[in-house]
Amino acid sequence: MSEEVLRTEHVSKSFGQVTALRDASIRLAKGEVLGLLGDNGAGKSTLLKILTGFHQPSGGTIYFEGKETQLKSVSHARSLGIEPVYQDLALINELNVYRNMFLQREIMYGGPLHILNDRAMRQQAKKQLAQMRVNIPSVDVEISKLSGGQRQAIAVARSVYANAKVLLLDEPLAAMGMKESAMILDLVRHLKEKGDVSIIIVAHNYAQIFDFCDRINLLQNGEITFDQRTQDTSVEELTSLVVQEYRAARETVRLSTSPRGDDTILD
Repeated sequence: MSEEVLRTEHVSKSFGQVTALRDASIRLAKGEVLGLLGDNGAGKSTLLKILTGFHQPSGGTIYFEGKETQLKSVSHARSLGIEPVYQDLALINELNVYRNMFLQREIMYGGPLHILNDRAMRQQAKKQLAQMRVNIPSVDVEISKLSGGQRQAIAVARSVYANAKVLLLDEPLAAMGMKESAMILDLVRHLKEKGDVSIIIVAHNYAQIFDFCDRINLLQNGEITFDQRTQDTSVEELTSLVVQEYRAARETVRLSTSPRGDDTILD
């Protein structure tokens, strides 16, 4: 196993009386791809926002590159190299590709006028996208003219170009067709082969991402209940765990809605 880049120990998060995370302990090695799986409401988004500095944990400890760290804000997390790519992608549809690639970190000509250096941004965007094997018609095309998969690839490429050490992908395959999903999976495989970036992929459809993750974590009711290398588990085992969770939840609902004493009646 490579050196550890990110670790959380017993992280929890409450919003008033609502507990979103109970005990989230994860670890991520350099160059590793970790699949963070769980049903809707399991706490995936809350954990992701803690790792990006958007939420502060109610308890637990975060370590980054071996040092205990308090992620004070989104900008602080990004300064360390933790880059999220959310489902909304944070792209501006009316801007072209290269302007989106350099959004909020534009290259300027020298001097007091602060004029955008479009030529430099265009050249660097083309080079970066070619290195990452992102296929688009042109860096001059507006983002709104691209497919969902192409826009997702641009958002990922922008984060990698910002010298990301940890890339957090929030449901990158949501609402995508097979062709677009394949494009994103190929991009993740390419990043994995290079080994420069550690990746956490948040998903609820584990069958789509199982093959290229190094390890799988399952988040259930705010707790990490499963941590295995993909070579030591299977889609069938994960399916069994999720089915058990579903049955337990269904039984809880049945008992809570049954008239007093009905829980002793056999079906």
